[in-house]
Amino acid sequence: QVQLVESGGGLVQAGGSLRLSCAASGRTFSNYCMGWFRQAPGKEREFVAAISWSGISTYYADSVKGRFTISRDNAKNTVYLTVNSLKPEDTAVYYCAADSRSMGAGMGDYWGRGTLVTVSS
Repeated sequence: QVQLVESGGGLVQAGGSLRLSCAASGRTFSNYCMGWFRQAPGKEREFVAAISWSGISTYYADSVKGRFTISRDNAKNTVYLTVNSLKPEDTAVYYCAADSRSMGAGMGDYWGRGTLVTVSS
């Protein structure tokens, strides 16, 4: 089992920035690809970004490329999502996911409970 706890969400004005964190515990963190997803009100959950176990490879949804950056610190068992140039349409609950095999929209052996990001116009 892997436990994931997200933090760092909040209310921010359009154009602002946040850094979301996801702390992992349980099994060896560096064995897992990590990802971020989000779910806006009334919409399905969607893939945002993913990072390989080593941190060398990253993958982003087209809607966030150039604005969001995923990174990880295996020594701290933590994955981050830095979100810049926020737009009201980025408002969503952001979820962290871990997967032992895949990296992308289909990943998700384990999930956190989410952190809410609200972007005001």
